[in-house]
Amino acid sequence: MRVLGIESSCDECAAAIVEDGKLVSHVIASQIPIHAVYGGVVPELASRDHVKRVVQVIAATMEQAGMELNMLDGVGVTAGPGLIGSLLVGVSAAKTIAWALGKPLVGVNHLEAHLRAVFIERPALPYPHLGLVVSGGHTSLFRMDGVGSMRLLSRTLDDAAGEALDKVAKLLKLGYPGGVFIQRHALGGDPKAIRFPRPLPGKRLDFSFSGLKTSAAVRIKQHGRPEGSAMADFCASFQEAVVDSLVKKTMMAARQERLDTILVAGGVAANQRLREKLHEVAEAEGMQVIFPAAELCTDNAAMVAALSSAYLELGRDDGLALDADPNLPWPTD
Repeated sequence: MRVLGIESSCDECAAAIVEDGKLVSHVIASQIPIHAVYGGVVPELASRDHVKRVVQVIAATMEQAGMELNMLDGVGVTAGPGLIGSLLVGVSAAKTIAWALGKPLVGVNHLEAHLRAVFIERPALPYPHLGLVVSGGHTSLFRMDGVGSMRLLSRTLDDAAGEALDKVAKLLKLGYPGGVFIQRHALGGDPKAIRFPRPLPGKRLDFSFSGLKTSAAVRIKQHGRPEGSAMADFCASFQEAVVDSLVKKTMMAARQERLDTILVAGGVAANQRLREKLHEVAEAEGMQVIFPAAELCTDNAAMVAALSSAYLELGRDDGLALDADPNLPWPTD
C-alpha cells in the first residue's frame, strides 16, 4: 500500500510516502528562519507560508519517490491538534488529492502520529507500551494498546517542556528553537551548579514547567544574563531539571501500568541528555526505551503517512467530511 502523508499542524510543511510500512520519500520545508526573528511561532505567518509551500512540497515528495499521484492507494493528513490555520492548509490539500483520485482519506491525531514514528524503523514492535510525547506544544504520557487505542495518563498542567526550553532560551538571547541552543550551550556545563526546582514532586503523574521557567526568569533578572562558563552551567542545570521531571514521571507511569517498553517522541525527544538519562534509568529496571531517529522527532510527514497506512489497512476512510480540529482528542477504543 502506497500512502501519501501531509503534515502542517504548526511550522513545518511536510509530505512523505510510505509503501508497505517502509519510508520511500520525505520532504520538509522548515519555517525556522521566519519565526526565529520573533523567538517563537507566529500562527498567521505559519499558515501563510504553508499555503505557499504545500503544493511544492507534495510535488517534491512525489518526484523523490519516482511516483505519480495516481499510483497512490490512499492519503493521510494531520487533522489536529495544532494551529487551526496551519491545519486547514494540509487538510484542504489532502482532501483535494483524495477527491481527485477517488482514494480513501484518513485524518490522524498529531500525538499518535509522533509515537508511530518509532514503527518506521521497528515495524514489528508489539503492543502495549507507554508513550511519552514531549515537544514545544505537548508533554503527555499515554498507554498505547494498539492503533487507535490510546489512554491518556497525564499531561502538562501549564507549559510544555519544549515551550519552557524555548522561553528560557529567548530570555537568555540564545536563539530559536530554544531547546537546540540550550543543549548546545549546556555542553561542558555543570548540571548541579544551580538547583532549579523539580515541579510536582510525589506520586502525581502530571507535568508542570511554568514554575521552573519562572525560577529561571527570576534568576536572570536578579543576576543578569550569564556569560562564558556561567552560561554553560545555567543551561546544563536548567536542562537537567527538565529532563529529571520527564524521566521521573515517565518511570512512575511505566511502573504503574506495568509496561516494560517506553516510546518517546516529539521534538524534545532529540535531546541527547534526555536520551542518555532515560535509557540509563529504564535499563536499570529492566525496561526498554525506544526513540525515533533524530530527524523523525520534530514534526514530519513520515509519521503521518505511517500511521495513516496502519489505519487504511484496517479499512478506515474519513471521507471528504474530514475537517481540521485544533483540539482533536486522542484516539480511544
